[in-house]
Amino acid sequence: MNKQQGNHRPATIVVAAFTKAGGQFIKQLLARDVPFAAVTNSTVERKWLMKLGVESILLVNTIEPNDWQAPGFPVGKAFLFESSLSLCCRYVTMIRRWTDQPLHVITGRTNGRLIYRSLGADRILHAPTGRKGFPLDEHNLI
Repeated sequence: MNKQQGNHRPATIVVAAFTKAGGQFIKQLLARDVPFAAVTNSTVERKWLMKLGVESILLVNTIEPNDWQAPGFPVGKAFLFESSLSLCCRYVTMIRRWTDQPLHVITGRTNGRLIYRSLGADRILHAPTGRKGFPLDEHNLI
């Protein structure tokens, strides 16, 4: 059950995706009309997400943990595309507070897996950095 038990709205997928593979993942979600919210700590990334057509964007402060309040909707699965180890660790820690649903980290690195698991990631998927996309169907994610 979602941590926001009193709310009966369907859970929303959360995506942090400022990578090429993440951008392709977002395009797949948009093409399939899958409801989701993108999370970012950057106004530059926010503009990029808006250009992609993302309607729900959470601009968050990843520096101050006291500001990591859950959004006003139930959070479901999370997909975090690693652009940096430290930022992805902060996203895992923040979003794990919001949901008990599966939290996936997609990374091009071979190290960091134990760190993500210790912070609460359920699944760490390897996507080589040269790969242009991240197919939803291949991993039965949605």
